[in-house]
Amino acid sequence: MSKESGRSGITSSSMQDAPQRRTSFETRLARESADAPQPGIAAALEGVDCSRIEILGINPWKRWQLDGFLRGRFGAIHYNRSAAGALRRQSRLGGCVGVWAAREPQDLAEAAARQGARLIRIEDGFLRSVGLGSNRVGGASLVLDAEGIYFDPRRPSRLERLLQDGSYDAELLARAAWLRQFLVRQGLTKYNLGAGQDFTVGGGGRRRLLVAGQVEDDASVRCGAPGVAGNLPLLEQVRAANPGAWIVYKPHPDTEAGTRLGGIDPEEALRFADQIASGVPAAALFEQIDEVHTMTSLLGFEALLRGLPVTTWGQPFYAGWGLTHDHEPPTRRTRRLSLEALIAGALILYPLYLDPVSGQPCEVEDLARRLASQAQAPIHAERSAWRRSARLLLGLYRSWRSARGRG
Repeated sequence: MSKESGRSGITSSSMQDAPQRRTSFETRLARESADAPQPGIAAALEGVDCSRIEILGINPWKRWQLDGFLRGRFGAIHYNRSAAGALRRQSRLGGCVGVWAAREPQDLAEAAARQGARLIRIEDGFLRSVGLGSNRVGGASLVLDAEGIYFDPRRPSRLERLLQDGSYDAELLARAAWLRQFLVRQGLTKYNLGAGQDFTVGGGGRRRLLVAGQVEDDASVRCGAPGVAGNLPLLEQVRAANPGAWIVYKPHPDTEAGTRLGGIDPEEALRFADQIASGVPAAALFEQIDEVHTMTSLLGFEALLRGLPVTTWGQPFYAGWGLTHDHEPPTRRTRRLSLEALIAGALILYPLYLDPVSGQPCEVEDLARRLASQAQAPIHAERSAWRRSARLLLGLYRSWRSARGRG
């Protein structure tokens, strides 16, 4: 049995014992609309005027993807260039206001509340695609949050409420256990960037720590880890707390691609790290390391799925539930969760999913199987300029086509 399989309790027999019957999307929606106690799709928009949604902060090339999630939930969908425009239209026509959460203007929530409009924050889910969003690869999961957003611990979010107060029955926990097994067995993560280059973690018997780099101007870092102030300070703090450990620093894929801020000069990083895992997917590292340290990276959640100890230096959504060692534990989170309950809340109940091939609503298990199939194909020059440009043009064309069908 591999080290990874031993940590996560995954065996061939446990995969064969996975639940064979799952609730279809349509049955789940109908059940929740009938006021079933388990919160889900309908509960995400409870009390929201869904006659129309005025959206801002969405790049034109990806609007067609959002339409697939939003149609059927809102009577009309309209994209705006500015917050002022969205608020004017909502005031005149009714409905609600939606915003890509990472691009939310500072005073938008207050302005929407003044005119009695509910604000829906929109973001990618945690199992997204085969390829990076910064390379114009579309996402197959989305969250709609009318309370807050998962990456901002300064206010409660719907995910936090699901985890703090939600009910998790045996069927739901069984689904979560199966999903964990499948994701780990298939090596699936948020972006699924392929095998990457071969990389061997050194250390010679020392405790091996993986430190996750992040995009430094990302909203999850700004909101969830203001006291750390970046990747180099994180490395410095991890080294100070673990002077005898072997530290492997993994830069974020977007900073490596040069599309986002947060890159560190290798000489600077090696003042505190022993190795830099450039161009190496996280799934290829988990089996070789003993512990993960992060500000708020989703890599910490993915490490929990694989049975690894995780130390947080910020306040990600998975911190504070008794599953991580937290330097800044969120005080609102008082419930102790099993790993299966965390998975159920974060991957089954909170996001919405679309099959990236058919474009139809699906469950997370369906998307996981689809991504596992797509991830088997080689990714050829996924970051190349011409491929990014081609995806941009295709996205703009699809958004134009999709706009003709909006109300």
